[in-house]
Amino acid sequence: MAERKLAKAVVKAAETTEEKKVAEKAPVEKKAPAKKAAAKKPAAKAEAPAAEKKAPAKKAPAKKAPAKKPVVTENVRIQFADKDYAPADFVQSAKDVWQYDLGRDVKEINNIDLYVKPEESRVYYVINSEVTGSFAI
Repeated sequence: MAERKLAKAVVKAAETTEEKKVAEKAPVEKKAPAKKAAAKKPAAKAEAPAAEKKAPAKKAPAKKAPAKKPVVTENVRIQFADKDYAPADFVQSAKDVWQYDLGRDVKEINNIDLYVKPEESRVYYVINSEVTGSFAI
C-alpha cells in the first residue's frame, strides 16, 4: 500500500515538473503601448459582435473508411489429354519461339495473341499483329 502511494507521488511530481517546464517555455505576450491600444478600441468593438455571432465550429461527421474489397486470386489452368498448362506457359513458349526460332529480341514484342487448340495439341500465335505461326504443346 505504501509503495502505491509512493509511486503515485512520484508520478504527480513528474507531471508537475513537466507543467512548469512547459509554462517556462511558453512565449510571454508583450503588452502593446497605450497609444496603439486606444486607437484599436473601436475595431475591437466591431469584432466582438462578429465573434459572438459565430457559432462554435461543428465537427464534421467522421468519415468511414471505404470498405476494402477482398483480394481475388485468379488461377487458370488448361487441362486436356492428361496434360496441364497455365496461360503463362503458352506465353513463355511463344516468346521462346520468337527469340530462339525466329532469332529476334524479346524486347521487340509489342503484343502477343495466342489461340489454343487442344484437339490439335497446338498453340497458334500472332506476334506484333504481323508474325504468325504455331507450336506444339
